Amino acid sequence: MEKVLWNDQLVTRDAVHISIEDRGYQFGDGIYEVVKVYNGDVFTATEHIDRLYASADKIRMAIPYTKDVLHHLIHQLIEANELGTGIVYLQVTRGHSPRNHAFPNPSVEAVVTGYTRESARPVQDLETGVSVCLVEDVRWLRCDIKSLNLLGNVMAKQQAVEKGCFEAVQHRGDIVTEGSSSNAYGIKDGVLYTHPVNNLILNGITRQVILDCCAEIGLPVVEESFTVAQALEMDEFIVSSTGIEVMPVVKIEETQIGDGTPGQWTRKLQTAFEAKLPQQLHV
Repeated sequence: MEKVLWNDQLVTRDAVHISIEDRGYQFGDGIYEVVKVYNGDVFTATEHIDRLYASADKIRMAIPYTKDVLHHLIHQLIEANELGTGIVYLQVTRGHSPRNHAFPNPSVEAVVTGYTRESARPVQDLETGVSVCLVEDVRWLRCDIKSLNLLGNVMAKQQAVEKGCFEAVQHRGDIVTEGSSSNAYGIKDGVLYTHPVNNLILNGITRQVILDCCAEIGLPVVEESFTVAQALEMDEFIVSSTGIEVMPVVKIEETQIGDGTPGQWTRKLQTAFEAKLPQQLHV
C-alpha cells in the first residue's frame, strides 16, 4: 500500500488529516520542492533540500526538521513505495491556526507532507523537440521563492494546453523571464543566453546543472535578459525543469526555431546532462 509523508512519519493516505485552517490551504502560505528519482536513485537531492530551506528563510518560516532528517525521510519514502523513475513531491506549510493574514502568534509548527509518483522520462519530446506559446508574466515579484502561490503559473500553463503547446514561455513586457514551470534559454551564434538570477525567476536546480554542462562542453553563457523578438531569432531554444530535463523548443508561437529540429548545442547539452544522471540509467 502506498505510503506518504506526514510530518516525520510514513503513513497511508487515509491516515493524513490536514486542518481546514491550514495556512497552505487558505493563503498558499508554504513552499515545496519536486525531486527527480531515476531507477530508485535521487538526483540533486542536496540542491533541492538546500533550496527548500532557502525558500523557508525568505518567508520567515521554520522547518521543524534538519536537512539530514528530510534526506532520510525522502529515502524512506522512495524505498517504501519502491519508486523506480519518477518524482518526490515535498511540501511545507506554516501550519494551521485560526484564519488571520498575519503570522500565527504564538507561532505554530509547520506541516510537512510528501508523496512519490512514477513518471517516465519524456524521451520522445527530448528527441523531437516541442512547441511553446508566449504569455504575459503576471505573477508576483518574488518568483525566486518556490512558494505554493502558483495561480499565475497555472493560468499560463492552461493557455499553453488550450493552444496545443508543451509549455508557456512568459515575458514581462518585452523581456522573457521563464516558463510556467520551467526555465528558458536561447542560443545564438554559439552563446547561451538566460535570464539572470533575481526575484523574477526561480533559480532552477536543472538550470544550475545545465550551466555546469555549458562549462564542460565549451558553450559560453551570458546571464542576461533577452526580448521576445530576440527569442524568435534564436538559433536554438530550450526549456528545462526537474521533470523535462534539457527540452528542445523547435517552435515559438508560429515561428520555427532554427531548422525546426533540436540544434547541435542542445544535443551536446542533453548528452552532458545525461552523463550526470545515476549510472544505472545508462546500463
